[in-house]
Amino acid sequence: MAAAESHGVHWSIGGRVAQVVLDLPPANVVGADLVVGLMALLDALGDAEITVAVFRSADPDFFLMHGDVEVLVQVPATEPVEAREPNVAAALFQRLHTAPYLTIGAIDGAARGGGCELLSALDLRIGTPRTVIGQPEVPMGIIPGAGGTVRWPWMVGRGRALEVLLTGRDLDAEEALAIGWLDEVVPVDELDARVDALAARVGAMPPASVAAVKRVVDRSLRAGVGDEALTLESDELGRLMAAGAHVGPMRRFLAAGGQTRPAEVGSFEPLIDAMLADG
Repeated sequence: MAAAESHGVHWSIGGRVAQVVLDLPPANVVGADLVVGLMALLDALGDAEITVAVFRSADPDFFLMHGDVEVLVQVPATEPVEAREPNVAAALFQRLHTAPYLTIGAIDGAARGGGCELLSALDLRIGTPRTVIGQPEVPMGIIPGAGGTVRWPWMVGRGRALEVLLTGRDLDAEEALAIGWLDEVVPVDELDARVDALAARVGAMPPASVAAVKRVVDRSLRAGVGDEALTLESDELGRLMAAGAHVGPMRRFLAAGGQTRPAEVGSFEPLIDAMLADG
């Protein structure tokens, strides 16, 4: 697939890895352009057989700034209307969260408000010491409304979520890593290589297995370790084996010496490489 762009969201696909760059000058504000661009991106990726999507920013200081306050401040006061479904941004970020491929955010700069919420919807977040995150909505008289109020408690626990959301304060990379919001922090000059290596590793995995793992993990987080999640796990395993997805990799595993003492007493990496050789 050739490179494509929509409203400041640029993407290209190499193998099973999609590379996405957010470029919405002058400051990568979360607004209508981002929403339209992400919708186009998700539609395009839905038609492609990918296993990983990596999200980066073209802005040297902001992954994404926050919601467009100049637009929000013009929304007039009216009688409240009860919501019957998530708003557009919340639904879009949830669509990204439940995508059948792994999503990774590469963060070298600030991501507040809606920018932080988009990143919270991704599967993995790898930052640098320059990473700064925050949810400044409560001081503005609103709340994080694109999934942030919902996702933060699941990610860091109730007390920590309340403290972060209700103070609106910044968190630096060290704290974001300590509370589990960031999955890894690497030096600035190593970020691209680290993210690309991870993307290449997962990108070599069978897409159906990646999608199945995401579905079961998400169900277990909602339902707990019980019959509901375990039944889904059994169902996903059965579907993969019924499709014969295991035959090629397992044959390559055995041919490379798998299930023998000499091959398995040391590192398993050569056997994984063998299984993925034609993946």
